[in-house]
Amino acid sequence: MIGSCAAMQSLFRGIEKVSRWDTPVLIAGESGTGKELAAQAIHRASRRAGQPFVAVNCAAIPPTLLMSELFGYERGAFTGALKRKPGRIEMAHGGTLFLDEIGDMPLESQASLLRFLETGCIERLGSTESITVDARIVSATHVDLDAAVAAERFRGDLYHRLCVLRIKQPPLRERDGDITLLAEHILNNLRSHSPDHIKGFSPAALRALSAHDWPGNVRELINRTRHAAAMCENGVITPCDLDLQPPPETRPLTLAEVREAAELNAVKEALQRHHERLIDVAAELGISRVTLFRMMREHRLQVRKGGLGMVCLQG
Repeated sequence: MIGSCAAMQSLFRGIEKVSRWDTPVLIAGESGTGKELAAQAIHRASRRAGQPFVAVNCAAIPPTLLMSELFGYERGAFTGALKRKPGRIEMAHGGTLFLDEIGDMPLESQASLLRFLETGCIERLGSTESITVDARIVSATHVDLDAAVAAERFRGDLYHRLCVLRIKQPPLRERDGDITLLAEHILNNLRSHSPDHIKGFSPAALRALSAHDWPGNVRELINRTRHAAAMCENGVITPCDLDLQPPPETRPLTLAEVREAAELNAVKEALQRHHERLIDVAAELGISRVTLFRMMREHRLQVRKGGLGMVCLQG
């Protein structure tokens, strides 16, 4: 998991906190954000790290097979059951069971999962023997489970069993500077399997990556980067290689403009910190009150009467 933005730092702190406990965790987030990576991180940081991590995608297994996949079966339990097979829950004994896309689990399977969460026991299909399983449940979904419970598509009692602890995986569009960081990391991984001529992203490609809204999240970024690495002709990836529109050219700021913006920001933040007490603001900034008045006039900053707030007269 890679990320330096505030949203990812918050996620890392959340993973660290929930890993200390042995209770179920629900990871919420859009499709393609990397929820399984978060589940693996929780497992690795927990006391169960040396035990199995078993993942089940509830949306990828047909409803008729999901029960046998989760709980296993005995020989002769149904046509084609030629030998005993342990289920995914049993395989996760001592470790972590990751139920991906739990919001797509059929209602009939939800009842059986709820019984396991309440009793800690399962029965293989075709058997009456009760098997005790010690597995921590980490689940994930892109579905709004509150809405699904209200619509009776998801059991409320199961929801409350699964959502003891909750963390949110942020979408890529909310990860500010992480997009180019991730793209460079993905490209570095691809270089070991690609021709040596790949040099990197052009400045226009990096701007196009930052401007895109990424409806497919990290999965889309990986696919676009792979496509671009294969399609680029001179070793430098362009917006066209990424199937993205070239961003409009922007004029770089002059040094005077950078200084002016920094000065305005420093004055505004000092005014807010000191509740517009100009004597304290001037002292913090290391300038005289006369200089502070001049700077406020130049930046068209005005303190409201009665100290009710600062008004920026700039457009």
